[in-house]
Amino acid sequence: MKGNTPSLAFFKNPELAAKVTLDAQRILEVDAAIMFADLLPMLEPLGFELDYVPGTGPVFANPICDVNDVDRINLVPAEEGVGYIRQTIGNILQDLPKDIALIGFAGAPFTLASYLVEGKSSRNFEKTKRFMYTQTSAWNRLLEKLTTAVGDYVDLQMNAGVQAVQIFDSWVGTLSCVDYERYVASHVKRLMGRIYGRVPIIYFAVGNGHLMAAMQATGPDFLALDWRVSLRNAWDELGTVAIQGNLDPIALCANRKTIQNKALEILNSVSGRPGHIFNLGHGIVPQTPVDNVRFLVDFVHEHTS
Repeated sequence: MKGNTPSLAFFKNPELAAKVTLDAQRILEVDAAIMFADLLPMLEPLGFELDYVPGTGPVFANPICDVNDVDRINLVPAEEGVGYIRQTIGNILQDLPKDIALIGFAGAPFTLASYLVEGKSSRNFEKTKRFMYTQTSAWNRLLEKLTTAVGDYVDLQMNAGVQAVQIFDSWVGTLSCVDYERYVASHVKRLMGRIYGRVPIIYFAVGNGHLMAAMQATGPDFLALDWRVSLRNAWDELGTVAIQGNLDPIALCANRKTIQNKALEILNSVSGRPGHIFNLGHGIVPQTPVDNVRFLVDFVHEHTS
């Protein structure tokens, strides 16, 4: 819940979603704003019943259970299905300072598929992997449909004015390199091929240290990394013009000396190298004190000015 407004209704309300986006940028004074939305509402127009259950998170009442459920997916143009996103972006850009970039985002095909097959978040993704391994043809049809839907959704965001897009493959780190290449990479390549070249494309996954080279090979401009990998070593290995990351978000729940030391380790590791986008290695947890986030932003600005 966001106040008295249910989460799903909040995400669909262009005025409320824009206000949260603008307030976060203004209060924290970060260098870019990230559109307040969620990965999953774009799946509703495809025929899935989504709810955000307190204490559980997102839940689909009609998950994918068999091959027939893949065939019932109805692709709807993003403008028709989630047109409110265009208005959200317009509202944000109307009041966002001109020197602050707006970042859009979307879920990657594997992560969206895992939510649809599991019906909710998962620790081990048993249903997803079983479906992927045993119903490979249907799995590929599912990812083909999701890739088309995500590409259309990102097109909508770019047409509305976002200046960069981050593709979240939150749960793909659960796969081995072999499985990523076999079951996922070709779909991500198709997605990247469709959206590449208009704005910078950032590709992120949790636990992606073993997948970095394979993920970069799908065609994004650069990767965002979680906190489990050495930012400098990864950057050297990938050879990309930029990289994003990668403070452990739980560090923000510690004292300010710890936050400072952890941030300094990352900043020193890249030694002022152009193209580093300082960022957390995943999302902020609910228990994080806002003052600690502001302290981190101020510290990074002061140290890199």
